[in-house]
Amino acid sequence: MLFSVLTAAIAPGVFLLTYLYLKDKYEAEPIHMVVRMFLIGVLLLLPIMIIQRGLEIWLGDNPVLHAFGLAGAVEESLKWFVLYHIIYNHTEFDEPYDGIVYAASISLGFATLENVLYALTLPADFGSLMFRALLPVSGHALFGITMGYYMGKAKFASPARSSRYMTMSLLLPILFHGLYDWVLTYFDREWVWIIPPFMAIMWIWAHKNMQRASNRSPFRFLPREDEVKL
Repeated sequence: MLFSVLTAAIAPGVFLLTYLYLKDKYEAEPIHMVVRMFLIGVLLLLPIMIIQRGLEIWLGDNPVLHAFGLAGAVEESLKWFVLYHIIYNHTEFDEPYDGIVYAASISLGFATLENVLYALTLPADFGSLMFRALLPVSGHALFGITMGYYMGKAKFASPARSSRYMTMSLLLPILFHGLYDWVLTYFDREWVWIIPPFMAIMWIWAHKNMQRASNRSPFRFLPREDEVKL
């Protein structure tokens, strides 16, 4: 039973990361780098929980503050900080789509451990785990795609535009994350009519951004290597 619960909790994050990794058409990232960023995302959960708890004690538990500050700003800022300081200047970050892969790795590592803890500490059945796979885990993937897309644009943009894209790579995930949490908190039952369309629109936009990033790859005119880089 425990094995089944853990598998169900881990599978969505691994599946989404595998999907995003395989969508890299031209220059696949080394698997060890992707796994490393995924595990860093796992490790981020503890400091984020500590910071959130400290701020909640200090500032209170206002719904808007919780959604945009404790959840959106704290979580996305720490992910952005790690992505920027570890990956942004790394030699493996050599095409715009790489930002999406690495940002999603961090976000899904965080979301996967969060999902595991939920499954272990709260009553979890198939329906609740499916809910978390379709919404919270998927949401973290979308926030990561947004962050990575704009950081990828910043990496290869002119200096005049780079700072604008870097700002967007931080502020847009915070905004979307905050909106997502605020809707779940503020709308008691009506959120079921709001969140699914919101997520659908986000996924459509994410796919377009993934395509745009892929089309700007400097390797698109070179013969494709089909093997996965280890």
